[in-house]
Amino acid sequence: MRTRRAVLAVTALSLALSLTACGQNSEGGSKDDTKGGKGSTIGISMPTKSSERWIADGDNVVSELKKLGYKTDLQYGEDNVAQQVAQIENMITKGVDVLIVAAIDGSALSDVLQQAADQNIKVISYDRLILGTKNVDYYASFDNERVGVLQATYLIDKLGLKEGKKGPFNIELFAGSSDDNNTRYFFDGAMKTLKPYLDDKRLVVRSGQTQLNQVTTLRWDGGTAQKRMDDLLTKSYGTEHVDAVLSPYDGISIGILSSLRSDGYGTAAKPYPLVTGQDAEVASVKSIIAGQQTMTVYKDIRLLAKTAAKMTDAMLKDEKVEVNDEKSYNNKAKVVPAYLLTPVSVDKSNYQKDLVDSGYLKAEDLK
Repeated sequence: MRTRRAVLAVTALSLALSLTACGQNSEGGSKDDTKGGKGSTIGISMPTKSSERWIADGDNVVSELKKLGYKTDLQYGEDNVAQQVAQIENMITKGVDVLIVAAIDGSALSDVLQQAADQNIKVISYDRLILGTKNVDYYASFDNERVGVLQATYLIDKLGLKEGKKGPFNIELFAGSSDDNNTRYFFDGAMKTLKPYLDDKRLVVRSGQTQLNQVTTLRWDGGTAQKRMDDLLTKSYGTEHVDAVLSPYDGISIGILSSLRSDGYGTAAKPYPLVTGQDAEVASVKSIIAGQQTMTVYKDIRLLAKTAAKMTDAMLKDEKVEVNDEKSYNNKAKVVPAYLLTPVSVDKSNYQKDLVDSGYLKAEDLK
């Protein structure tokens, strides 16, 4: 009996080693069998459904990957870091072949991505750079500093500063979430552009809040931005008029505009200031058409999804992954090779051509 048990144990061990050598995953298939072909599963981790932009991103990435023959597992973390980490852990356990991650907190994923690396799962950082880990293979995004440059340049042009108008014009500054690496790129691009006019006092920040850590907006939340704008108006604009607001994102812009309306802006006697934005969300494009928000930065996330899908396909087929920036995006553990797309400034004059005629938004949604 003892001899028979030993034989059975050796047989079981041999079978286990054989399965391990074949790379069998928890679903019973070999990763090597499906590598680069139909049947591979891609885990997609998005930050929240509270923004229409991220819902569209998730849908677009799924669509592009399915066109290439891949299965997908799409999850939303709902701005809860622990939830996003748990969802990614679950994807790793289920044996996904690649992870595409738009991080809620770019510094909070080191441990879970080490788990991915231990399973030889490649990682694409999607639009938001993941920080502090070498376990990020590629970055797909837009030229984020350029976004800030476009927003600031628009304000400069519309205020006539390049034409020599002296002002001084009152401006207030808003930035995105402190845990999103893109926030710094947007803000740096804008401030480098605004600096000459701040230095010569033709632009004045009456609140005195000009440093990034003074102007961030946790989770890019419009309600948080509205409360801060309320406070700025109360403390710094008793008899003064706000001429411009640098806002990094449409959801924040909507909150700012709500605060301005409550303070009497939006009338002939007290017109809205110039207000920037980003992402060309429907509510903000309608606001632009109505003469409230002034501009937005359009980033064609259809192209971003296609870029991430192409990166995924190339990695799984052991082909060269196309990138166009191998210097700019240091995540504090490595320089992450990136493919950057070009953002576009949109206002009332060109929304029809760039957003509607291109098929990005439907005309009926803007009525």
